[in-house]
Amino acid sequence: MKVAVFSTRPYDRFFLEKANKAFGHELTFYEPHLTFETISLAAGFPAICVFVNDRLDARTLVRLHEIGTDIIALRCAGFNNLDLDIASTLGMQVVRVPAYSPHAVAEHTVGLLLAVNRKFHRAFNRVREGNFALDGLLGFELHGKTVGIVGTGKIGAVVARILKGFGCELLGYDVMRNPECEALGLQYVELPELFRRADIISLHCPLTPQTHHLIDAEAIALMKKGVVLINTSRGGLIDTRAVIRGLKSGKIGYLGLDVYEEEEDLFFEDHSEQVIQDDVFARLLTFPNVLITAHQAFFTETALTRIAETTLQNLADLEAGRECPNAISPDSLRRQAAA
Repeated sequence: MKVAVFSTRPYDRFFLEKANKAFGHELTFYEPHLTFETISLAAGFPAICVFVNDRLDARTLVRLHEIGTDIIALRCAGFNNLDLDIASTLGMQVVRVPAYSPHAVAEHTVGLLLAVNRKFHRAFNRVREGNFALDGLLGFELHGKTVGIVGTGKIGAVVARILKGFGCELLGYDVMRNPECEALGLQYVELPELFRRADIISLHCPLTPQTHHLIDAEAIALMKKGVVLINTSRGGLIDTRAVIRGLKSGKIGYLGLDVYEEEEDLFFEDHSEQVIQDDVFARLLTFPNVLITAHQAFFTETALTRIAETTLQNLADLEAGRECPNAISPDSLRRQAAA
């Protein structure tokens, strides 16, 4: 199949080309994001492959359909950047990678938690400068702390297993209970109770209209003073301005982020020679108790291999007219929700 691959970096190309030896797709790689302004790059391609910061809104999808593109392969799990209703109306087929390596994201989550708590990043810089003082590096033990996990699917379940090993008490919230998590002793509660009781809150749910700004001023007001907030899921789950107010007041004691709600123009690019124009993000960087990584939780060899293999298998299924288990549509999502 002839495929235009957008938002590619050298590592994307390496893993996709390696996996493609078993499939033989005709892949053309483009570095720019797919937006309405870059649609011309997709001309002549029946299929496109996109990532988290490509924009597939209604007008972009309509134009893609007009130029003959009818297959969209997401090389990620989330699809909040795509208007699925419009794609379905246009008869476009959409496939994704629902699970590539929950361990990659879960391990990064716990790494962020440990680093922001024990201040590894600050200690690293101090020691390199010959400063071996411990002032300002005081942390706390995870053992005995209560962790609230919002979203207990594959990633949330791995986070629960890891933190159970640290001796944490586990709370969870999800629209569907996970027996694996319950077997660990995780107690399911409603969100307000989770916010009130948790010392640490970790987000692992998809971004939907219902979860947009799940963490807002009202939610933060319910939390313990000094709460730790970790987000390795989607940036839009957090109202960043509300979180900044929480940091300033001391209600939020630690913040670890791998995602940011306005990351599209920042992440996956080198801006080291430029002035960051996003004042909200720049404000976050001023807090000593905030640690941000640039959407790298998924970034392991295992995950990138599985993303490439699953993406190319999805395309092969559609090309052969086979039913693809990773196809998504409004109807399929409704059936899953009802199951």
